[in-house]
Amino acid sequence: MLMQLVNILFVLIAIAIIALVLLQQGSGAQAGSGFGGGASATVFGARGSSSFLSKSTKWLAVAFFVISLGMAMYASRQANRTGPAGAPDLGVMAQQGPVGTAPTVPAGMPQIPTAPAQPATAESVPAQQQMPPPAAVPAAVSPATGATAPTTPTPQQGQ
Repeated sequence: MLMQLVNILFVLIAIAIIALVLLQQGSGAQAGSGFGGGASATVFGARGSSSFLSKSTKWLAVAFFVISLGMAMYASRQANRTGPAGAPDLGVMAQQGPVGTAPTVPAGMPQIPTAPAQPATAESVPAQQQMPPPAAVPAAVSPATGATAPTTPTPQQGQ
């Protein structure tokens, strides 16, 4: 509950920083008047007093970074508390059983019957679906010389 409030505060501060930065007038906004206006030395120089917008932006940025560091420290402590370092966090998938076990069906749901798996053998496959033996590979013609060279089938071609 506390982390949800911190996350909401974090997002609101980020939005406020974006809005305040976009509202501020940049230091180079008067650059056009600097050319030939005699005030070119002060256009890009230091500003006198900071405005309310710049002070607000500064403190919101400080709060943003403090909350960021706090959330990172909290997340690293939570990661160290849960399980061994090498165990991945599976989230919802952690509720599933190990690989190879059938999932459990909630009460009231009908069971789907399954047939036992039988390995496919040459006798169980109909003759029309069996693959023919590999045919002889024709001789390849070399484009450079025009001569034919006999080729031998590779294991990939024979399958």
